[in-house]
Amino acid sequence: MDLFNRQGTTYRQVVDQDLMEHRALSTAVAKAIDTWMESVGSDRGKREPPRLVDLGCGDLGLLAPLLRRLPLGSYLGIDLSAQVLPLAAAALGPVAYPCRWRELDLLSWAAADNPAQPVDILHSAFAIHHLSDGEKARFLDLCRRRIAPGGLFLWADVFRQPGESRDAYGARYVERIRNTWTELSQEERERVVTHLLSFDHPADPVVIQAAAAAAGWRWKWLWRGTHQAEALALLTPA
Repeated sequence: MDLFNRQGTTYRQVVDQDLMEHRALSTAVAKAIDTWMESVGSDRGKREPPRLVDLGCGDLGLLAPLLRRLPLGSYLGIDLSAQVLPLAAAALGPVAYPCRWRELDLLSWAAADNPAQPVDILHSAFAIHHLSDGEKARFLDLCRRRIAPGGLFLWADVFRQPGESRDAYGARYVERIRNTWTELSQEERERVVTHLLSFDHPADPVVIQAAAAAAGWRWKWLWRGTHQAEALALLTPA
């Protein structure tokens, strides 16, 4: 089994066993989008159906049911792994709006100059924490230029506790994986640990909220998991 399939299988286990509270998070995302849809409902006849961009779409294992019922104008799914995009397309199935799929990194999409295509709904789940702190600040600034007036950015991710170092966060999360993720084999748990220690750079909430404000965003926490790591933030243009 190649590296992609091993990682994909482990990720599906994490999601299916709800080890990172994806179910509660998905419910919070759906509620946020439904609330936004209701708030713009009175203007729907005056504006085009909303465009949604999903950064780090993965295989759409949990988001697909929501996307199938949304009255979108278009959907763009972006992921670094070209191999996962056909899985996402298959999970979504036929919908009434056009869908596109692109192999691309977050910063490249955000930096693209496309003022004729403002984004109404920007969504990203467990992808931005792979950026460095400086890259996150740049990402927020670039995305602010891409968002439509009245649009929203739903950022689901892992975050450190205020003032917590990356090393302290990593040690805390590694202990959680090794001691409580018993649904995974030891090999699978160690694979997640290796990825976390090598690639994860979760933001300090105080620092990232300041960066978001400097980029022209308002920040609101919509949901927090029970382990002081997973959370959902709502960002809207200030």
